Amino acid sequence: MPTGTTATQPPATGAPGRAHVPRVVAAASVALALTAPGQTAAVSVFVDPLIRDLGVSRSAVSTAYLIGSLTGAFVMPVLGRLIDRYGPRRVMATIALCFGAVLIGSTAASEITGLTAAFIGIRVGGQGALNLVATTTVALYVHRRRGFATGIASAIGTAGISLTPMLLERLVSNWGWRQVWMIEGLAVWALVIPAALLLLPRHAPAPPADDGDTEAPRGSALPPVDWTLGQAARTGMFWVVTAGVAVCALVTTGLNFHQVSLLGERGLSPAEAAATFLPQTIAGLIATFGLGWLADRFSDRMLIIVTMAVLALATAGAGWLTPGFTAVLYGLALGACGNGIRTLEAVAFPRCFGLRHLGTIRGVVHSVTVGASAFGPLLLALGREQASTYRPILLAATALPLVVTLAGALVRTPPPTPPRHDS
Repeated sequence: MPTGTTATQPPATGAPGRAHVPRVVAAASVALALTAPGQTAAVSVFVDPLIRDLGVSRSAVSTAYLIGSLTGAFVMPVLGRLIDRYGPRRVMATIALCFGAVLIGSTAASEITGLTAAFIGIRVGGQGALNLVATTTVALYVHRRRGFATGIASAIGTAGISLTPMLLERLVSNWGWRQVWMIEGLAVWALVIPAALLLLPRHAPAPPADDGDTEAPRGSALPPVDWTLGQAARTGMFWVVTAGVAVCALVTTGLNFHQVSLLGERGLSPAEAAATFLPQTIAGLIATFGLGWLADRFSDRMLIIVTMAVLALATAGAGWLTPGFTAVLYGLALGACGNGIRTLEAVAFPRCFGLRHLGTIRGVVHSVTVGASAFGPLLLALGREQASTYRPILLAATALPLVVTLAGALVRTPPPTPPRHDS
């Protein structure tokens, strides 16, 4: 039986052409939107009901969530190799089957051990596995205007994730967290599995010699030789992109987790602090779509440098903003960076290193990212406890995106083929 991947065999005659692109983007968009049950924004709705119903402390729930996030970091490299071997169609359907089962099974949690197991499955399945396969799918199936296609899928997925907490809050209030987890699991089964099996072609089309895009930047075509993970890891570009995504995940997760406390220190009420998520969402949608479009026209290095510089300004500015315009500006910057950098990563790696080992390469990067995000809230909390204000730790955290900005300015774009001694 064909595996549906160019990684193990060439595409069969009659492999889909450009007509498959809308179906691929639609499937990836559905999958990205349905990662919501594993994302922090959606899980936050369940925290207080879980504390109340299970009789556990807030620190215990936070620790369980940390364990779940770190576990996802260890699973991602294995999943990346499975995508390369079996193709995104099969892997996406299988992940959706398992993720839905985890959500339904999580309704049986009755104490902290069961809740920890639930968080492990939810974070691995949603925030990790389904996210990775959805974004990798676009890169493997779409060869022309890849950045544009990735931007559309990511924007639609981001919109779905952003709208989910408002719906879930009402559902949890009316029906309880167990019933809502059950509904989420059924929704993943009903939407993602058919999207994977019915919308994704069995075979990815063979990549052309170049992207066929005269407006694309130099070096936008796929390299003539597919790089392995080991070869890619010997390039500066690999580590700049990886560091950029990881730093963005660490900083934005920490800032968002402590949003009410952080902005409350700057004079914003809890309602005003929560309202800054709205400009974050809007900016995230625009950046996801816009940076995907720009990635087809400008170098990855330039866009990463700009994104990291904006993140540095937002991180430092968080300690000095005031209610009103600067608070809105902070939300816009944070949302643009958090969503935009993920789009750039999804576009940069296939352009630099090819498609054959893309799942393996992105799996390692996703592992680093998930692990970094787990420590962001703890970093800011410890800094706040030591100084009784967030300002010192924010200034210290600003150094992270600045280092990536400098590295991006110095790094070289990888050559079309890996050095001979690496092969």
